[in-house]
Amino acid sequence: MAMDVELIRELYGYHRWANRRLFAVAAALGEKAAQREVGKQFSFPTVRRMFAHIYDADWVWLMRWKGTSPTRLPGDEIGSLAILRERWDALEKEQQAFIESLTPADLGRVVDYKNTEGKPFRLPLGPLLQHVANHATHHRSEIATMLTMIHGSPPDTGLVAYHLVKTGQPA
Repeated sequence: MAMDVELIRELYGYHRWANRRLFAVAAALGEKAAQREVGKQFSFPTVRRMFAHIYDADWVWLMRWKGTSPTRLPGDEIGSLAILRERWDALEKEQQAFIESLTPADLGRVVDYKNTEGKPFRLPLGPLLQHVANHATHHRSEIATMLTMIHGSPPDTGLVAYHLVKTGQPA
């Protein structure tokens, strides 16, 4: 499968931007709103827990790409948006350094990993990198719906909006 390192880097630039854009809206609404149970129809019932899940995925996959297969995720232990932001800032720096260090050959490297239950899997790094950003898109859509229910529709986090903002154009 042919893949471009620059495209992956751009995808992760978008991933960070979209996560932060929605996170800023949630943070502005405050901890009480972020902890409010919005419904069991969502993957996780609160905005804070949904963001913690995206953080968990970023964290666990980075660990797997680096050769470790964690058996548990830290998201349940993160009790506030402020703590989550602090941890996520550090993780984003580590994730970005990993992404920036990639070479075209790295994208085809097979990653052997285990899920949190210990079941082994193996896939090339390239599709795994795509998976993490795509996975977050699904959960950001849930967060956008949750935020709409709590306060009102949040700003656009689509790819075109990202590129418009990135190039200094009004989105």
